[in-house]
Amino acid sequence: MDDFATERTEPTIMPLTRAYILAGIALMAGGIPGAQAQLLPAPGALGQVVPDVLNRVGGVVDQTGLDQLSPTRLGSRLAAARAARIDELLRRHGDRIELDDQRQPARRGVILLSGADDTALDTLRKAGYGVESEQVEGIDLSVARLTIPRGRNLARAMREVRKMAPDAQVSADNLYFPSGSAMALSAEALATGAPVSGRAIGLIDGGVARHPALTGPIEQRGFASGAPRASSHGTAVASLLSGNGMVRGAAPGAPLLAADVYGDDPAGGGAFAIARALGWLVGRGARVVTVSLVGPANPLLDGAIRLARERGVMLVAAVGNDGPAAPPAYPASYPGVIAVTGVDGRDRLLPEAGRALHVDFAAPGADMKAASADGGKASVRGTSFATPLVAGRLFTRGSIDALKSEAAEPKGGKRGYGAGIICDNCRNID
Repeated sequence: MDDFATERTEPTIMPLTRAYILAGIALMAGGIPGAQAQLLPAPGALGQVVPDVLNRVGGVVDQTGLDQLSPTRLGSRLAAARAARIDELLRRHGDRIELDDQRQPARRGVILLSGADDTALDTLRKAGYGVESEQVEGIDLSVARLTIPRGRNLARAMREVRKMAPDAQVSADNLYFPSGSAMALSAEALATGAPVSGRAIGLIDGGVARHPALTGPIEQRGFASGAPRASSHGTAVASLLSGNGMVRGAAPGAPLLAADVYGDDPAGGGAFAIARALGWLVGRGARVVTVSLVGPANPLLDGAIRLARERGVMLVAAVGNDGPAAPPAYPASYPGVIAVTGVDGRDRLLPEAGRALHVDFAAPGADMKAASADGGKASVRGTSFATPLVAGRLFTRGSIDALKSEAAEPKGGKRGYGAGIICDNCRNID
């Protein structure tokens, strides 16, 4: 596992690119027409884009015509979409969410500290910070959760904490977003069953709804308020992992351990929730974990992933849908994480597919269907849905070398496809 994708480099926290910043300024200055009904203006105003978006923020977008846009025009549209998404998230949930010192969305008023000694924690308490120590089970990760003194914003507080705890890793509780179709919180029944025993695939996402295609054992646990709660995104991803009916996944009938990091929390999907979810999955014996979520580099999440890998876990993650000009997506960009991009029905890379510091495999991410939370199936698009296909095949095959031997070479060569395309016949188009 350690010698896979050796071209990757050590991650750094990436600020927003100039294009993202300018797009954000323009959108914040001019507002967002129709923001109550949809995240973006109509396609005639902003173009046709497929951002990573939760239904908690809105998100009615046109998914057609993406491959007709030039790379420059597509990049501008996706940058503007991302800036609009963040602006709307802050507008609607500013009481729970704010920007960190890298201008990335995070849980308001919370700083995560790892590796801090008692002297540093005492100094922080005297400065007015609330300090609560927690242990992430399964990976033995010690975390101090700081609450910021009244009147200080997150960005300023992070700079201050770094000075008071110079030897510690300082992180915001950054938010991570699904890298595919909108994630609707659903009133549908949650998939339940007896605790999973033996080998199982781990899933970090929204909750999974009861669905006729999901016939294998599913055990769920929540890591956010109101979780576990059924979601369309989590259900679709689960069906592409282990569906065995109207939707057939890459590992039909495989047992699932599903960690819901969203619930009904507007600030769900945070780094700390994902770290705790990963710890639970490690403790329950999952050896393959799929994450169709993207966000910024985060020291706490980086540490959690390193600890999970040391315990033999293979993590598979999406490169996102913010386009190739976007900053590298995490956790896909971390060393040792298997990064997955998506292809359409003609095996072309999705034009909106994001980038990581490496790409290991491609898989179907468009012109396909997955389970919907209402018990049927629906068309899906995004690298979210390519990722579980790779994870399911990895679970079935048992090793990365075996997976590489299965990868099909696309027409025109492998540039941008990693080792090739996995599960190209897993589209469920009927």
